[in-house]
Amino acid sequence: MSAVVVGLGNPGQEYAGTRHNIGQMVVDELARRSGVTLSSNRKTHTRAATARLAGQPVVLAVPMSYMNVSGGPVSSLAKYHSLEPTAVIVVHDELDIPFGTVKLKRGGGSAGHNGLKDITKALDTPDYIRVRIGIGRPPGRMDAATFVLKPFSAAERKELDMLIVDGADAVEAVLELGLEAAQQRWHSPS
Repeated sequence: MSAVVVGLGNPGQEYAGTRHNIGQMVVDELARRSGVTLSSNRKTHTRAATARLAGQPVVLAVPMSYMNVSGGPVSSLAKYHSLEPTAVIVVHDELDIPFGTVKLKRGGGSAGHNGLKDITKALDTPDYIRVRIGIGRPPGRMDAATFVLKPFSAAERKELDMLIVDGADAVEAVLELGLEAAQQRWHSPS
């Protein structure tokens, strides 16, 4: 196994179309592209499948836990597949990036994202790759926690499919080209 690709989100139908679940949406797109179905893995508390992306064997997964306690499932997956934290790719929503933008990085802080805080604690390092899917800042004085748990707006939904495709393409670029080359592709103005 070359990597574990984890899409963050919350379980349950009430969260399915919310901004916080964009990571899961991207992993669902990668599973669709690979022709695999995520199924329950009780040992890791995830829905997961082995797939081939960019010619490499990878595990696609979404935690079956709530976002704020994603660390245990992510750590369990890495250990189950004998992978170092550096081989973990986490796909997640990012408030500090404009809607429709995808950014890539390794390590760093959590920027207040409780899912990332928990993963960093469980892996005992921040040194994993993040595919950051921009959802933008909340309007007006809306609380960030309220904003991320709301569905995408009608205007955002018109661009959502393309954003999910871009997120999936970015994961494949990381696997195919490596992080630095993928960053050059995704971060340079088009």
